[in-house]
Amino acid sequence: MSARLVRKILLVLALFAITLPVFFCNSPKKNDEDTATHETSPWRNVYDTSVHNVGMQTCRGCHQDIYESFIQTGMGQSFDIASKQKSAADFSPAHALVYDTALDYYYKPYWNRDSFYIMEYRLEGGDTVHKRVQKVNYIVGSGQHTNSHIFNTNGYLYQAPITFYTQKHRWDLAPGFEKGASSRFQRLIQIECMSCHNGYPDFVPNSENKFNMVRTGIDCERCHGPGELHVHERQNSKPVDTSKGPDYSIVNPRRLSTELQNNVCQRCHLQGIAVLNDGKNFFDFHPGMKLSEVMNVFMPQYEGAQDKMIMASHVERMKKSQCFVQSGKMSCITCHNPHVSVKFTPRVQYLNACQGCHGNATGQHQCTETAQARAAKNNDCVTCHMPHNGSIDIPHVAVTDHFIRRRPTADTMQKKITAFLGLKCFNNDKPDAITTARGYMEFYERYTQSKGLLDSAVRYLGLQSDIENARKQNRDYIRAYFLMKDYGKVTEYARKLPPAEMNDAWTAYRAGEAYYQLQHADSALPWYRRATEIWKFSLDFQKEYGTCLLALNKVQEATGVFKFILNENPDNVSANTNLGYIYMQQGNNAMAYDYMMKADRLDPDYEQNLLNLAVWHHNNNQPDMAQKRLMHVISRHPNNERARAMLIDLSK
Repeated sequence: MSARLVRKILLVLALFAITLPVFFCNSPKKNDEDTATHETSPWRNVYDTSVHNVGMQTCRGCHQDIYESFIQTGMGQSFDIASKQKSAADFSPAHALVYDTALDYYYKPYWNRDSFYIMEYRLEGGDTVHKRVQKVNYIVGSGQHTNSHIFNTNGYLYQAPITFYTQKHRWDLAPGFEKGASSRFQRLIQIECMSCHNGYPDFVPNSENKFNMVRTGIDCERCHGPGELHVHERQNSKPVDTSKGPDYSIVNPRRLSTELQNNVCQRCHLQGIAVLNDGKNFFDFHPGMKLSEVMNVFMPQYEGAQDKMIMASHVERMKKSQCFVQSGKMSCITCHNPHVSVKFTPRVQYLNACQGCHGNATGQHQCTETAQARAAKNNDCVTCHMPHNGSIDIPHVAVTDHFIRRRPTADTMQKKITAFLGLKCFNNDKPDAITTARGYMEFYERYTQSKGLLDSAVRYLGLQSDIENARKQNRDYIRAYFLMKDYGKVTEYARKLPPAEMNDAWTAYRAGEAYYQLQHADSALPWYRRATEIWKFSLDFQKEYGTCLLALNKVQEATGVFKFILNENPDNVSANTNLGYIYMQQGNNAMAYDYMMKADRLDPDYEQNLLNLAVWHHNNNQPDMAQKRLMHVISRHPNNERARAMLIDLSK
């Protein structure tokens, strides 16, 4: 899931009026090792950038037994080529059909020999009026909870619109695609998504979602760090007797401090609003580091609704628990062996972990429940204190709630949000004000468009306004005012940052878009151009650049941009639409129609293309077809006044 993954963190619930919140800080006791820097860290594969990954198959050569066990875990099964063996889904006719009631599309998954396809279609009066067939290349998820689906177009990865939910044994729209929010076949799989759902890929850095190569499954080095140094030393020197001390050529998480152990896991099991530090990317974290060296992860905090959680919030929920707060020594591997699937982990392993703190000298339970009640639950602590709970971001899924607490009763359950308290950083006591501001803006962009979030962001930016930070703050003010649609303010800050000196593609895009919205296409152009220079393979930025060129009547240059996009992804709807328009303006009706109909087959509801087709039909003496296209626009986009005006003109 991307990454602008989507996930609907508690925001399926009501969000109350927001003021500048109190900023929360909580952490357990620190071990001296937690404050270690790269100059003092004993683990030699953590900060040395010359040490590279070797891949799980290399690890397997010496650790066959661990490999065979790990490959059956959720991590080992997280991502693979789409195959019948990998899929956990039911493809029988009784189950394999999904209907998007909001957008009026049907989806049918099916196999054709050994290839997996998803067919999208629409019916009108029993006739099929639209059909698109998309091959699926990868399946995401172990199958314990879900299988989601990814397709590859020339290295660009996108999520397919349907998911199989294993626990409920049903197909449905993918998370975040519900209630009219479906992006169909256009949701980008970006590096944030890929970095947690799979082993580190070979990513094209000046893109958003293009990959030269992707691995198949989370691998050993995600928890142990790059293995090249370890392999080299073991092949060229005597083995290290790890019964006498650590092998510092590779991280063993069990030898890390409690907090650094948790940092390894919370890289992916603390799912929230991840704000990267300047100059860092999602691949920069290595086991043995503090996660805050690379990013800060925020979660919204609410009064009430304590039973609500997102699926991958295990660390956040654990850190709310008094077991964690009071012990100062609780980590994920207190209970879990990462090399063994939860499906094969004996229940007694988890119960023994509880009794390690809650048993007495004679090995008896310290549970205050009656003997009869304990017997009814087979003395299983987890059943009562960590029950399964539905996740609010992934439908049809229930997972173990890692918020360890007394069993809630009807009187103590708080089912409704009564107040939004602010954002809490769960991996850093003291994130700076700019980082916090970015958290609020990220929260706004991903989950809910509440102006109070942006007011908070601007307030935090003002708390750290020294000269040293002024330059980097300009881009944050640009982002904040862009989200507020205060384009005048955006251009005010943009004037302090010449395009040629800008190294952030998003800031360049926002400045360009602000000028464009203010109808200053000439001023927008250098900013759009700069965005595409930084991220050449961001097809969305290329599209905006080409559109601006077209607005300035730079038709030849615009044509080159749209052809570049289609060379990268022939199924780009916008580029097909724009090239169709260009050729129609040039009087090349055949070429225009071909491109516009390609766009129509890809997206029959694409507003601009429908208008262009109406014009094409009108120019080619097909008034009935022109009227049909315009009626289609109005049915799908009822606020389109241009289509209504064109219909009136046709009737004259």
